[in-house]
Amino acid sequence: MEIRHMGPIGALITGVDVKTMDDATFAKIYQTWLDCNVICVRGQQLELADFLAYSRRFGTVSPHPSKVTRHPDCPEVTLLGANKFRPDGTLDRNIYKRGAEGFHTDGSYEEVPFKATQLYAIAIPSKGGDTHFSSAYAAYEQLPQRLKDRLEGLYGLFKYGGRKKMDALLNEEDRKVPPVRHPLIRVHPETGRKLLYFDQNKILSIEGLDAGESDAIVDEMTAFMAQPPDQYRHQWQKGDIVIWDNRCSYHKAAGDYPPEEDRIHWRVSIKDHAAAN
Repeated sequence: MEIRHMGPIGALITGVDVKTMDDATFAKIYQTWLDCNVICVRGQQLELADFLAYSRRFGTVSPHPSKVTRHPDCPEVTLLGANKFRPDGTLDRNIYKRGAEGFHTDGSYEEVPFKATQLYAIAIPSKGGDTHFSSAYAAYEQLPQRLKDRLEGLYGLFKYGGRKKMDALLNEEDRKVPPVRHPLIRVHPETGRKLLYFDQNKILSIEGLDAGESDAIVDEMTAFMAQPPDQYRHQWQKGDIVIWDNRCSYHKAAGDYPPEEDRIHWRVSIKDHAAAN
C-alpha cells in the first residue's frame, strides 16, 4: 500500500484491495483519513455489498433523507447523478447541480450529524466533474479573533434546505422536519482540534440572536468559506472510493461536466457507531 499526501489536506492511497485488507491495513487508512480530512482509495472493483461492507468499517450507514435518489436495490445507498433528464428530455438541474451550491458539510440537519460521506465512482465524464474539499480546522483558524469570541458557545439551527428552502429532492412529508441545533465552534471528537462547524446551505439562524445579527454573522462566515484555505481538488477516476470527514471538512461539486455524459456515484452517509445507536 502506498499513501501519497496531496497537500495540506487530501491523500491518495493505492496498492490495496478494500475487499480483502486486514485490520492493520484498515487502521492505517483510518488514521490517514483523520490526519488528512479526505482520502481516495484508487483502483477498486466493487459490488454493492463490497461497498457497504467497507463503509461500515468507518461507522453505521444511515439512509439519506432524499428518498427519490436512493438506489432501487439498496435504500442505504444514494445513486448520485442518475435520472438527471426528465421524461420530456429537459435537464433536471436539482440532480445535475447537486452538491455544487457552495462549500457545505453533509448531515448538519440531523440530530446526529453524518460522521462521513463516502462515494464510489461508477461512471466519470470526459472532462469536469471534480469535487473540491476544504478544511474546517483552517476555516476556524482564519476567523478574526472578534468573530471567534462571538461564536464561542453559540448554536446554529440547521434544516435541510436552509434559508433558501432548497429541498426539492425531499418528499413533501420530509420537508416538515423541525430544525436541529449544533455548536458552531466545536472540538473534533477524535483529533481534539478546534473547528468551525458551518453549512451555508443548511443553517437557518444562530440561536439566541436577533434576525439582523444572526444574518450578518451567517453572511460573514459564508464569505470566509467562499475562498477557504487548505483545499484539495479531486479529479475522479472510475473505481475511486473517496471518503471525507464531515466533522472537519467542507466540500462542493464543480457542477461543470457535459450534461449529456454520465457522472454517477454510489454514495453512503456514515454516522459514528456509538452515536447512531
